[in-house]
Amino acid sequence: MSSNDTTTRKHVRRTALIAGLAVAVAVTLPLGLTASAQATTDGTTGGATAGAVAQRTVSGKSSDDLTRVADFYGAYIDARLDAEDGRLAAELRKFYVQADYLGEVAKWEELNQADGILRAQNVPLKWTVKGTGTAGQVGITLTWGQAVTTRLVVDLDRTHKITHIGTPGAGGN
Repeated sequence: MSSNDTTTRKHVRRTALIAGLAVAVAVTLPLGLTASAQATTDGTTGGATAGAVAQRTVSGKSSDDLTRVADFYGAYIDARLDAEDGRLAAELRKFYVQADYLGEVAKWEELNQADGILRAQNVPLKWTVKGTGTAGQVGITLTWGQAVTTRLVVDLDRTHKITHIGTPGAGGN
């Protein structure tokens, strides 16, 4: 077999591969556009054009308890999941949790052999932060595998530092 035959075969295979990819794109692209158009015509995008996809947004204010708790729990859970040496999680605790309450968290952890911020031994798959209707208090729902949830109530002082973490209805919190 000559090198010309090998070059010709490679060229034919490359051409066939490119042609196959072009056909695949030509077939799937319209399907993707149709799916996007259907997904965006639910009335929430205000008449989005075909192919436009609504992007998620997150907003907040540093002066808002809900935002502060959401920021803390999001960063804390990420730090715990990232298998770091624990320094970032500890620094986040120092920044967001009132110094006096950190001692209570440590006591809770020793007694329960679990993370005092998450009130669990594991890290949740997702979390939701919601107002409780009470000033200085925020509710959190942690979601674990199999859609098992844990609800917590977080109390904050006027500087937006966490002063207590508990379960709803337990001991006045």
